[in-house]
Amino acid sequence: MRRLLLAAVLALSAPILAAAPALAVQPDEVLPDPALESRAREISKELRCLVCQNQSIDDSNAPLARDLRVLVRERLKAGDSDAGVLGYVTDRYGDYVLLRPPFKATTLLLWVGPFAILLLGGVATALFLRGRRGVAAGADTVPLSDDERRRLDALLRKDDA
Repeated sequence: MRRLLLAAVLALSAPILAAAPALAVQPDEVLPDPALESRAREISKELRCLVCQNQSIDDSNAPLARDLRVLVRERLKAGDSDAGVLGYVTDRYGDYVLLRPPFKATTLLLWVGPFAILLLGGVATALFLRGRRGVAAGADTVPLSDDERRRLDALLRKDDA
C-alpha cells in the first residue's frame, strides 16, 4: 500500500516538476543593471541551446548555453540592441540557434516539413484503410460453383445431425 501511494505521488508530481523552470542562469552571470538583465533574459529565451536542442539557453545548464548567455550579456554591455545581439549570434551559429527561425529558403524545410509529413501520413492511412475495406468486403473473392455449394451444404447438414 505504501509503495502504491509513493508511486502515485511521484506520478502526480513529475509533470509539475518538469514544468518548473530550470533557472540555469548562475549568479555570476547576472548583470547589475536590472534593465539589461531583463533584456538578456528575453534574448536568451529566443536562443536554442545547441546541446539540448529544444531548450532555450535561459533554461539549459549545458556549458555551451552558459557561454552563449555570457556572450549575450557581453554584447548588451557593449551597447548592442536586442536585434544586434540576435544578429551577432545568428551570424556566428546560423539560423538553427533561433528557437523561431525566420521563414526563408534555407529554413523552408523546418517550416513545411512537419506539415508535409502529416499530409503523407494521412494519405498513407487513407490508402491503407481503403485497401483493407476492399479485402473485408470480399472484393477479390470468387463465388462458389454449384458443385462447391452442394458439397458445402452436405458438410453443414452433416455437422447439424
